[in-house]
Amino acid sequence: MAISIAIETPLQDDVRGLVERLNDHLLPLSPLEFQFKMTVEQMADSDTTLFVARDENGAAVGMGALKAHGPELGEVKRMFTVPEVRGQRVGRQLLERIVELARERGMPFVMLETGTGDGMLEAHRLYERYGFVARGPFLDYPDSEWSAFFELRLDGEKAA
Repeated sequence: MAISIAIETPLQDDVRGLVERLNDHLLPLSPLEFQFKMTVEQMADSDTTLFVARDENGAAVGMGALKAHGPELGEVKRMFTVPEVRGQRVGRQLLERIVELARERGMPFVMLETGTGDGMLEAHRLYERYGFVARGPFLDYPDSEWSAFFELRLDGEKAA
């Protein structure tokens, strides 16, 4: 399957549909107070860049965003691929674009928070295979059994 990935606005019906599917997937996995979702309106802020993956018919099949927290830290947000394309490296391609953008912006770190448990094993595998390493909480995320934190150093240093 041919996939194209481009920076797009989240304020599109099909992207809203992806966000809805992601939220539906996450809902049963952890308590609401430990789900740190961004709305499409928040994703449209100037500090966030959204990549959308589309199939050969133009259907949105995945997304992932880079949220800048100043010049030093990029955060991976809203990573999701529809089940129909899982195993076809769409998530990896999205992650590559996010990390590439962080490098272009000179960010020394890319971090992320994700859920725990069986429903998140594929995501953890993707991040670890890409080179992300486990770390403690960052920014204002609470330390809890419901969250896993990862970091990728882009400046050649070893992760903390």
